[in-house]
Amino acid sequence: MSSSDDFFASPIINSPYQPPSRHWELDGAGQPTGKIAKGRRESSLVTPVPKPRKSGGPRQLELPTEVEGGFTRDGQLYDPLPIINEVRSQVAGWRELPRSDWQVSRETARLLQHWREHDFADRRPFFCQLEAVETVIWLTEVAAGQRARTQGIRRHLENANKRGDPGRPDLPRLALKLATGAGKTTVMAMLIAWQTVNAVRHPGSTRFTRGFLIVTPGITIRDRLRVLLPNDPDNYYKACELLPPDLLGDLGKAEIVITNYHAFQRRETLPISKGGKMLLYG
Repeated sequence: MSSSDDFFASPIINSPYQPPSRHWELDGAGQPTGKIAKGRRESSLVTPVPKPRKSGGPRQLELPTEVEGGFTRDGQLYDPLPIINEVRSQVAGWRELPRSDWQVSRETARLLQHWREHDFADRRPFFCQLEAVETVIWLTEVAAGQRARTQGIRRHLENANKRGDPGRPDLPRLALKLATGAGKTTVMAMLIAWQTVNAVRHPGSTRFTRGFLIVTPGITIRDRLRVLLPNDPDNYYKACELLPPDLLGDLGKAEIVITNYHAFQRRETLPISKGGKMLLYG
């Protein structure tokens, strides 16, 4: 048995409810070495390339080429790694602070403490879910107050948004990436709860909203996401105990629209004769 067989026999070595404390080591080709390294794996572009069984087979896809300032492929320059690792580090340090130093609203602090410490009757939020929400909270409520310390992060996000849509620099975007099965719907519910409770209790703040547009890739997922509507009998806010009981009432003031992206597509029109119109109109 090779040393890498240990990886395939037991790939999961961390608790889903705690920050990763160790990881499987990978070699330069992205293959497991069978050794366990301490600490969390840094974000990196890993594209495992299997060894060809026979010579003369199909050519491997061209991998990104490293250049000064990032990576390039098809003429596009990108390098998300430093910013991802920096944000992870900042959020991790902030997470360890006492509640009095969180620099968030009282409502946000209550939600964070609830998600971290509540005795859930069923499954409590995974670490990856909580970290995703913590990251958005940190960027929204904390980073803005630490201008010197977070200047590089904020500038990176501003420039990325300008490149993404130069015509709408006033429409900022954040992307959260979670593995399949990690529970993205729960993350959406937590974000809606956080924003709504703060918007209701701080109506003059421009950082919070109680209006949400959720766009799905199809009608099947659209229908599944009804659990994000507070008036749905199976809504996640109650079913997953995502809010303290005294905050649940605020969710009734949220305005949530769930649709699929096809609703935004331009519809084709065809010319029709006068006789055809008469037939259609009866």
